[in-house]
Amino acid sequence: MDEPNKLPLLQKALALMLGSLRDGDQVAIVAYAGSAGVVLEPTTATDTDAIYDAIDRLAAGGSTAGAEGLELAYQTAASMTAEGEVSRVLLATDGDFNVGISDPAALTDYIAQQRDTGIYLSVLGFGRGNLDDATMQALAQNGNGQAAYIDSLSEARKVLVDQVAGALFPIANDVKIQIEWNPAQVAEYRLIGYETRALAREDFNNDRVDAGEIGAGLQVTAIYEVTAPGSPALLNDPLRYGTAAAAPDTRGEMGFLRLRYKEPGQPVSQLIEVPIVPTDVQPADDVRFGIAIAGFGQLLTRAQYLGDWGWDDAIALANGARGDDPFGYRIEAVNLMRLAKELDR
Repeated sequence: MDEPNKLPLLQKALALMLGSLRDGDQVAIVAYAGSAGVVLEPTTATDTDAIYDAIDRLAAGGSTAGAEGLELAYQTAASMTAEGEVSRVLLATDGDFNVGISDPAALTDYIAQQRDTGIYLSVLGFGRGNLDDATMQALAQNGNGQAAYIDSLSEARKVLVDQVAGALFPIANDVKIQIEWNPAQVAEYRLIGYETRALAREDFNNDRVDAGEIGAGLQVTAIYEVTAPGSPALLNDPLRYGTAAAAPDTRGEMGFLRLRYKEPGQPVSQLIEVPIVPTDVQPADDVRFGIAIAGFGQLLTRAQYLGDWGWDDAIALANGARGDDPFGYRIEAVNLMRLAKELDR
C-alpha cells in the first residue's frame, strides 16, 4: 500500500467519507500491516479530531496479515452493533494477503461464515499490482456487500460520499429475480451480466441460498436480450416437439416476473409477482443509459452476439439518455466509450 495511489489515496477517501456520516454513527479502524491491530477504538462520528488523527497515523509496511485483520475487524464491528443497527466492514486492499489465509476460496468461505452474524462487508480496491477484480467481487458478494475500485479522489467521492447511503445501509437482502418468458412472444433470450450471481431455478424459493443485496437509494437493473419467434436473428433450430403454448389469458404477456427479498435481519423472504406486458412507452433515461453501459461492456469483451451493433450505437444511446447528470458521471462514461472506440482502431 506504500504508493501514492494506494494508502495516501485511501486516507483522503476516508476523510471524504467522514463528512457523510450521521451523528449517531460510530467508526473504528483496524490495520493489518505486519500484524493486525486496532488503530481507532469505536468512536462516534462527531469526534472528528480523533478520527482524523487515526487516519493520519496509518502507515504501510511489513507483511500483510489480511485474514487476521479481517477477523479483528469483524470482532470490532460486532462489539459496535446494537439491536436495529447496521454494521459494515470496509476492507481496503491492494490485493495482497500474504500472511494467514491467503487463498481466495478460503477467504470467501470465512467471510460467508461471518455473513450470518448480520455484519456486511464491502471491498475497496486501490492500485493495480496484485489486485484481482474477480477476487474483490467474490469477497464482497460473500460478505453481502459491494466491491469498488478507487483510482482517484473523484471516484472516492462517488463511492463514499455521493453513494454512501447505498454503500453502507442495506434495505433488502437476498434479492432474487426470476423471469419466465412466454414462448408465444419470446423464442430466445439471454441475461446480460450477473454471471457471478446466477442461481439454479430451484434456489429461487430456498431462503437458505444467499443472493444479492440492495442499498438505500440504489437501483438494480436486469437486462435481457430477447428474440421473437420467426425472427431472422434466431440462433437455435426449432425444437422437434415445440414448446408449450401460452394459456389464452396470458398471450398478451411477454413474460412473468417473480422477485424475492428479505427485509434486513429477517430470515423469511417476501414474494412479488408481476406480468411483463409490452408497451409503447419510451424507457426512462436510467434504463436506456444502463443498456448503453451493458452494450459498452459487451463491446469491451468482444461478445459474440453483437452483430453489427458497435461503438457508435453505444455512444449515441448513452448520449441520448444522459438526462440529469449533476455530478458528470454519465458524460465521463461517454468519454470512456469514445476513448475505447479510438483505441479499438
